[in-house]
Amino acid sequence: MDRQAKAVVCREWGQPVQVETITVEGPKRDEITIKIAACGVCHSDLSATTGKIPYPPPLVLGHEAAGVVVEVGEGVTAFKEGDHVVSTFISMCGKCSQCVRGRPVLCENARKAMFNLPDGTVRTKGADGEPLNVFGACGVMAEFATMHVDNCVKVDETVPMQNAALVGCAVMTGVGAVFNTAKLEPGSRAAVFGIGGVGLNAIQGCVTAGAEMVVAVDSNPAKLAMAKEFGATHTVNINEVEDAAKAVKKMTGGVDYAFECVGAGPVVEQAYKSLGRGGTAVVVGVADPKDKTSLTTLTLPADERTLKGSWLGSARPQHDFPRILGLYKAGKLKLDELVTRTYPIEEAAQAFDDMVAGKNARGVIVFE
Repeated sequence: MDRQAKAVVCREWGQPVQVETITVEGPKRDEITIKIAACGVCHSDLSATTGKIPYPPPLVLGHEAAGVVVEVGEGVTAFKEGDHVVSTFISMCGKCSQCVRGRPVLCENARKAMFNLPDGTVRTKGADGEPLNVFGACGVMAEFATMHVDNCVKVDETVPMQNAALVGCAVMTGVGAVFNTAKLEPGSRAAVFGIGGVGLNAIQGCVTAGAEMVVAVDSNPAKLAMAKEFGATHTVNINEVEDAAKAVKKMTGGVDYAFECVGAGPVVEQAYKSLGRGGTAVVVGVADPKDKTSLTTLTLPADERTLKGSWLGSARPQHDFPRILGLYKAGKLKLDELVTRTYPIEEAAQAFDDMVAGKNARGVIVFE
Protein backbone atom coordinates (compact mmCIF):
# COMPACT_ATOMS: atom_id res chain seq x y z
CA MET A 1 0.00 0.00 0.00
CA ASP A 2 1.04 3.59 -0.56
CA ARG A 3 1.87 5.72 2.49
CA GLN A 4 2.24 9.43 3.02
CA ALA A 5 5.45 10.40 4.80
CA LYS A 6 7.37 13.48 5.85
CA ALA A 7 10.85 13.28 4.35
CA VAL A 8 14.04 15.34 4.13
CA VAL A 9 14.70 16.14 0.49
CA CYS A 10 17.55 17.77 -1.41
CA ARG A 11 15.98 19.68 -4.28
CA GLU A 12 19.10 21.46 -5.52
CA TRP A 13 22.82 21.20 -4.77
CA GLY A 14 24.03 24.00 -2.54
CA GLN A 15 20.60 24.76 -1.12
CA PRO A 16 19.19 23.97 2.36
CA VAL A 17 17.35 20.70 2.78
CA GLN A 18 13.57 20.72 2.70
CA VAL A 19 11.00 18.76 4.66
CA GLU A 20 8.25 17.58 2.33
CA THR A 21 5.33 15.19 2.37
CA ILE A 22 6.05 12.43 -0.13
CA THR A 23 4.40 9.19 -1.20
CA VAL A 24 6.18 5.93 -0.37
CA GLU A 25 4.87 3.03 -2.42
CA GLY A 26 4.48 -0.46 -0.98
CA PRO A 27 7.08 -3.15 -1.55
CA LYS A 28 7.53 -5.19 -4.70
CA ARG A 29 9.20 -8.56 -4.88
CA ASP A 30 12.14 -8.93 -2.45
CA GLU A 31 11.36 -5.58 -0.81
CA ILE A 32 10.05 -4.45 2.56
CA THR A 33 8.53 -1.23 3.87
CA ILE A 34 9.84 0.13 7.15
CA LYS A 35 8.40 2.64 9.57
CA ILE A 36 11.50 4.61 10.47
CA ALA A 37 12.09 5.32 14.16
CA ALA A 38 15.45 7.12 14.03
CA CYS A 39 17.90 8.33 11.39
CA GLY A 40 21.41 9.64 11.97
CA VAL A 41 22.53 12.85 10.28
CA CYS A 42 25.79 12.06 8.49
CA HIS A 43 28.38 14.11 6.62
CA SER A 44 27.72 11.92 3.61
CA ASP A 45 24.14 13.22 3.53
CA LEU A 46 25.59 16.72 3.61
CA SER A 47 27.94 15.84 0.76
CA ALA A 48 24.94 14.79 -1.31
CA THR A 49 23.39 18.23 -0.81
CA THR A 50 26.53 19.99 -2.06
CA GLY A 51 27.22 17.70 -5.01
CA LYS A 52 30.44 16.34 -3.50
CA ILE A 53 28.63 13.01 -3.70
CA PRO A 54 26.95 13.59 -7.07
CA TYR A 55 23.61 11.90 -6.52
CA PRO A 56 21.11 13.72 -8.74
CA PRO A 57 18.34 15.69 -7.05
CA PRO A 58 15.54 15.56 -6.18
CA LEU A 59 16.88 13.15 -3.58
CA VAL A 60 15.44 11.73 -0.37
CA LEU A 61 18.33 11.80 2.09
CA GLY A 62 19.28 9.31 4.79
CA HIS A 63 21.15 6.02 4.90
CA GLU A 64 21.76 5.42 8.65
CA ALA A 65 18.44 4.43 10.23
CA ALA A 66 16.53 1.90 12.28
CA GLY A 67 12.86 1.04 12.16
CA VAL A 68 10.16 -1.61 12.19
CA VAL A 69 8.95 -3.66 9.23
CA VAL A 70 5.32 -2.83 8.43
CA GLU A 71 4.88 -4.62 5.10
CA VAL A 72 6.73 -7.32 3.15
CA GLY A 73 6.71 -7.91 -0.58
CA GLU A 74 6.36 -11.06 -2.62
CA GLY A 75 9.02 -13.69 -2.02
CA VAL A 76 10.30 -12.20 1.25
CA THR A 77 11.00 -14.89 3.86
CA ALA A 78 13.84 -13.42 5.94
CA PHE A 79 11.69 -10.59 7.38
CA LYS A 80 8.21 -10.31 8.82
CA GLU A 81 6.05 -7.49 10.09
CA GLY A 82 7.29 -6.28 13.48
CA ASP A 83 10.95 -7.08 12.90
CA HIS A 84 13.44 -4.39 13.94
CA VAL A 85 15.92 -3.57 11.18
CA VAL A 86 18.86 -1.29 10.44
CA SER A 87 19.42 0.10 6.95
CA THR A 88 22.64 -0.33 5.00
CA PHE A 89 23.62 1.56 1.87
CA ILE A 90 25.73 -1.39 0.72
CA SER A 91 23.98 -3.06 -2.19
CA MET A 92 25.24 -6.53 -3.01
CA CYS A 93 24.36 -8.80 -5.89
CA GLY A 94 25.68 -11.93 -4.15
CA LYS A 95 27.03 -13.28 -7.43
CA CYS A 96 30.04 -11.22 -8.53
CA SER A 97 33.61 -12.18 -7.63
CA GLN A 98 33.77 -9.69 -4.74
CA CYS A 99 30.49 -10.83 -3.17
CA VAL A 100 31.33 -14.53 -3.35
CA ARG A 101 34.71 -13.92 -1.70
CA GLY A 102 33.03 -12.18 1.22
CA ARG A 103 33.65 -8.54 0.21
CA PRO A 104 30.12 -7.17 -0.35
CA VAL A 105 31.27 -3.56 0.12
CA LEU A 106 33.16 -3.98 -3.15
CA CYS A 107 30.26 -5.52 -5.09
CA GLU A 108 30.92 -5.04 -8.79
CA ASN A 109 27.25 -4.30 -9.44
CA ALA A 110 26.64 -1.90 -6.53
CA ARG A 111 26.71 1.16 -8.75
CA LYS A 112 23.36 0.10 -10.17
CA ALA A 113 21.77 1.08 -6.85
CA MET A 114 23.48 4.30 -5.85
CA PHE A 115 20.39 6.51 -5.87
CA ASN A 116 17.66 4.04 -6.73
CA LEU A 117 16.69 0.46 -5.82
CA PRO A 118 18.55 -2.47 -7.42
CA ASP A 119 15.95 -2.81 -10.18
CA GLY A 120 16.69 0.75 -11.31
CA THR A 121 13.43 2.28 -10.07
CA VAL A 122 12.28 4.03 -6.88
CA ARG A 123 9.23 3.77 -4.59
CA THR A 124 9.22 7.47 -3.68
CA LYS A 125 7.25 10.24 -5.33
CA GLY A 126 6.89 13.96 -4.70
CA ALA A 127 3.65 15.87 -4.29
CA ASP A 128 3.29 16.26 -8.06
CA GLY A 129 3.98 12.57 -8.68
CA GLU A 130 7.57 12.94 -9.92
CA PRO A 131 10.00 10.16 -8.88
CA LEU A 132 12.40 11.04 -6.06
CA ASN A 133 15.84 9.46 -5.98
CA VAL A 134 16.98 7.85 -2.72
CA PHE A 135 20.39 8.11 -1.07
CA GLY A 136 22.30 4.84 -1.32
CA ALA A 137 19.20 2.76 -2.18
CA CYS A 138 17.83 3.81 1.22
CA GLY A 139 16.25 7.27 1.50
CA VAL A 140 15.52 6.67 5.18
CA MET A 141 15.41 10.25 6.44
CA ALA A 142 11.66 9.85 6.20
CA GLU A 143 8.76 8.44 8.18
CA PHE A 144 8.58 5.41 5.87
CA ALA A 145 10.97 3.80 3.41
CA THR A 146 10.66 0.88 1.00
CA MET A 147 13.92 -0.94 0.38
CA HIS A 148 15.34 -4.14 -1.05
CA VAL A 149 15.85 -6.84 1.58
CA ASP A 150 19.62 -6.80 0.96
CA ASN A 151 19.73 -3.20 2.23
CA CYS A 152 18.24 -4.20 5.60
CA VAL A 153 19.65 -6.12 8.55
CA LYS A 154 17.49 -7.65 11.28
CA VAL A 155 18.66 -6.60 14.76
CA ASP A 156 17.96 -7.20 18.44
CA GLU A 157 14.65 -5.61 19.43
CA THR A 158 15.97 -4.66 22.89
CA VAL A 159 18.46 -2.11 21.50
CA PRO A 160 17.12 1.48 21.50
CA MET A 161 16.34 2.53 17.95
CA GLN A 162 18.41 5.74 18.01
CA ASN A 163 21.44 3.67 19.04
CA ALA A 164 20.84 0.87 16.55
CA ALA A 165 20.53 3.39 13.71
CA LEU A 166 24.13 4.55 14.13
CA VAL A 167 25.45 1.09 13.37
CA GLY A 168 24.29 1.59 9.77
CA CYS A 169 27.14 4.01 9.07
CA ALA A 170 29.14 5.87 11.75
CA VAL A 171 29.77 2.97 14.11
CA MET A 172 30.35 0.39 11.41
CA THR A 173 32.68 2.71 9.51
CA GLY A 174 34.87 3.57 12.49
CA VAL A 175 34.89 0.30 14.40
CA GLY A 176 35.04 -1.74 11.20
CA ALA A 177 38.09 0.16 9.97
CA VAL A 178 39.87 -1.03 13.11
CA PHE A 179 38.54 -4.59 13.29
CA ASN A 180 38.06 -5.55 9.64
CA THR A 181 40.35 -3.33 7.55
CA ALA A 182 43.37 -2.77 9.79
CA LYS A 183 42.91 -5.86 11.98
CA LEU A 184 44.59 -3.95 14.80
CA GLU A 185 46.69 -6.12 17.10
CA PRO A 186 46.54 -5.85 20.93
CA GLY A 187 49.26 -3.68 22.42
CA SER A 188 49.50 -1.47 19.35
CA ARG A 189 49.88 2.30 19.16
CA ALA A 190 47.24 4.10 17.12
CA ALA A 191 46.29 7.61 16.02
CA VAL A 192 42.91 8.83 14.80
CA PHE A 193 42.84 11.98 12.67
CA GLY A 194 39.44 13.71 12.72
CA ILE A 195 37.16 13.29 15.72
CA GLY A 196 33.64 13.29 14.34
CA GLY A 197 31.15 10.48 14.68
CA VAL A 198 33.34 8.12 12.65
CA GLY A 199 36.55 9.15 14.42
CA LEU A 200 35.03 8.56 17.85
CA ASN A 201 34.08 5.07 16.76
CA ALA A 202 37.56 4.43 15.40
CA ILE A 203 38.86 5.42 18.83
CA GLN A 204 36.60 3.08 20.73
CA GLY A 205 37.33 0.38 18.17
CA CYS A 206 41.04 0.75 18.95
CA VAL A 207 40.32 0.57 22.67
CA THR A 208 38.14 -2.53 22.31
CA ALA A 209 40.77 -4.19 20.12
CA GLY A 210 43.37 -3.67 22.87
CA ALA A 211 45.47 -0.73 21.66
CA GLU A 212 48.05 0.43 24.21
CA MET A 213 48.04 4.07 23.08
CA VAL A 214 45.34 5.93 21.17
CA VAL A 215 46.08 9.50 20.07
CA ALA A 216 43.18 11.71 18.95
CA VAL A 217 44.07 14.48 16.49
CA ASP A 218 41.72 17.39 15.76
CA SER A 219 41.42 21.19 15.93
CA ASN A 220 38.31 21.30 18.14
CA PRO A 221 39.01 21.20 21.90
CA ALA A 222 35.49 19.97 22.64
CA LYS A 223 35.93 17.04 20.28
CA LEU A 224 39.31 16.20 21.78
CA ALA A 225 37.73 16.18 25.23
CA MET A 226 35.05 13.84 23.92
CA ALA A 227 37.76 11.63 22.44
CA LYS A 228 39.17 11.14 25.94
CA GLU A 229 35.73 10.04 27.11
CA PHE A 230 35.71 7.41 24.38
CA GLY A 231 39.10 6.04 25.38
CA ALA A 232 41.81 8.18 23.77
CA THR A 233 44.94 8.16 25.93
CA HIS A 234 46.48 11.27 24.35
CA THR A 235 45.35 14.21 22.22
CA VAL A 236 46.93 16.58 19.72
CA ASN A 237 45.32 19.90 18.85
CA ILE A 238 46.59 20.76 15.37
CA ASN A 239 46.29 24.46 16.14
CA GLU A 240 48.82 24.12 18.93
CA VAL A 241 51.60 22.31 17.05
CA GLU A 242 53.58 23.08 13.89
CA ASP A 243 53.23 19.57 12.47
CA ALA A 244 50.62 17.11 13.76
CA ALA A 245 52.42 14.06 12.36
CA LYS A 246 55.67 15.02 14.08
CA ALA A 247 53.79 15.65 17.32
CA VAL A 248 52.26 12.18 17.15
CA LYS A 249 55.61 10.55 16.37
CA LYS A 250 57.31 12.39 19.23
CA MET A 251 54.59 11.18 21.56
CA THR A 252 54.49 7.56 20.37
CA GLY A 253 57.71 6.85 18.51
CA GLY A 254 55.54 6.35 15.42
CA VAL A 255 52.18 4.61 15.50
CA ASP A 256 51.41 1.14 14.24
CA TYR A 257 48.04 2.23 12.86
CA ALA A 258 46.72 5.62 11.77
CA PHE A 259 43.11 6.24 10.79
CA GLU A 260 42.19 9.23 8.60
CA CYS A 261 38.53 10.09 9.26
CA VAL A 262 38.25 13.45 7.51
CA GLY A 263 38.45 12.84 3.78
CA ALA A 264 41.21 15.29 2.79
CA GLY A 265 44.50 14.67 1.02
CA PRO A 266 46.67 16.70 3.43
CA VAL A 267 45.20 14.83 6.41
CA VAL A 268 45.93 11.50 4.71
CA GLU A 269 49.53 12.67 4.35
CA GLN A 270 49.69 13.53 8.06
CA ALA A 271 48.28 10.15 9.03
CA TYR A 272 50.80 8.36 6.81
CA LYS A 273 53.73 10.41 8.14
CA SER A 274 52.76 9.61 11.73
CA LEU A 275 53.47 5.90 11.16
CA GLY A 276 56.41 4.04 12.57
CA ARG A 277 58.22 1.41 10.51
CA GLY A 278 55.88 -1.34 9.40
CA GLY A 279 52.85 0.83 10.16
CA THR A 280 49.50 0.94 8.37
CA ALA A 281 47.48 4.05 7.50
CA VAL A 282 43.80 3.52 6.78
CA VAL A 283 41.87 6.15 4.81
CA VAL A 284 38.31 6.16 6.10
CA GLY A 285 37.09 9.65 5.16
CA VAL A 286 35.33 10.32 1.84
CA ALA A 287 37.35 12.88 -0.10
CA ASP A 288 36.35 15.09 -3.00
CA PRO A 289 36.94 13.16 -6.28
CA LYS A 290 39.51 15.79 -7.31
CA ASP A 291 41.47 15.54 -4.05
CA LYS A 292 44.98 14.06 -4.15
CA THR A 293 47.51 12.76 -1.64
CA SER A 294 51.31 12.99 -1.88
CA LEU A 295 53.80 10.80 -0.06
CA THR A 296 57.45 9.87 -0.24
CA THR A 297 57.38 6.72 -2.35
CA LEU A 298 60.58 5.26 -0.92
CA THR A 299 58.99 4.98 2.53
CA LEU A 300 56.64 2.29 1.24
CA PRO A 301 59.35 -0.33 0.62
CA ALA A 302 62.05 1.04 2.93
CA ASP A 303 59.79 1.22 5.99
CA GLU A 304 57.33 -1.42 4.80
CA ARG A 305 54.46 0.96 5.42
CA THR A 306 50.97 0.30 4.11
CA LEU A 307 48.38 2.80 2.86
CA LYS A 308 44.92 1.35 2.35
CA GLY A 309 41.28 2.36 2.20
CA SER A 310 38.23 1.29 4.17
CA TRP A 311 34.67 1.57 2.80
CA LEU A 312 32.03 1.28 5.54
CA GLY A 313 34.61 -0.49 7.68
CA SER A 314 34.96 -3.33 5.14
CA ALA A 315 31.56 -4.40 6.39
CA ARG A 316 29.62 -7.59 5.92
CA PRO A 317 26.44 -5.94 7.21
CA GLN A 318 24.42 -9.07 7.97
CA HIS A 319 27.31 -10.39 10.07
CA ASP A 320 28.86 -7.22 11.48
CA PHE A 321 25.81 -5.19 12.54
CA PRO A 322 24.56 -7.80 15.06
CA ARG A 323 28.16 -8.36 16.20
CA ILE A 324 28.62 -4.66 16.97
CA LEU A 325 25.30 -4.47 18.81
CA GLY A 326 26.41 -7.50 20.82
CA LEU A 327 29.53 -5.59 21.90
CA TYR A 328 27.29 -2.67 22.90
CA LYS A 329 25.04 -4.91 25.00
CA ALA A 330 28.13 -6.38 26.64
CA GLY A 331 29.27 -2.89 27.65
CA LYS A 332 32.28 -2.90 25.33
CA LEU A 333 31.12 -0.15 22.95
CA LYS A 334 29.49 3.20 23.70
CA LEU A 335 26.38 3.99 21.66
CA ASP A 336 24.22 5.95 24.11
CA GLU A 337 26.99 8.53 24.47
CA LEU A 338 27.25 9.03 20.71
CA VAL A 339 23.79 10.57 20.48
CA THR A 340 24.49 14.18 21.43
CA ARG A 341 21.10 15.53 20.43
CA THR A 342 17.86 14.35 18.85
CA TYR A 343 15.68 16.38 16.50
CA PRO A 344 12.13 16.12 15.15
CA ILE A 345 12.09 15.94 11.36
CA GLU A 346 10.85 19.53 11.19
CA GLU A 347 14.26 20.60 12.57
CA ALA A 348 16.28 18.70 9.97
CA ALA A 349 17.91 21.88 8.62
CA GLN A 350 19.06 22.75 12.15
CA ALA A 351 20.49 19.24 12.56
CA PHE A 352 22.60 19.75 9.43
CA ASP A 353 23.74 23.19 10.62
CA ASP A 354 24.75 21.77 14.00
CA MET A 355 26.73 19.01 12.30
CA VAL A 356 28.62 21.53 10.18
CA ALA A 357 29.34 23.57 13.32
CA GLY A 358 30.78 20.48 15.03
CA LYS A 359 28.31 20.58 17.90
CA ASN A 360 27.38 16.89 17.91
CA ALA A 361 29.08 13.54 18.08
CA ARG A 362 25.98 12.45 16.24
CA GLY A 363 22.69 14.22 15.74
CA VAL A 364 19.72 11.91 15.23
CA ILE A 365 16.31 12.63 13.76
CA VAL A 366 13.65 10.73 15.68
CA PHE A 367 10.14 9.95 14.52
CA GLU A 368 6.98 9.40 16.54
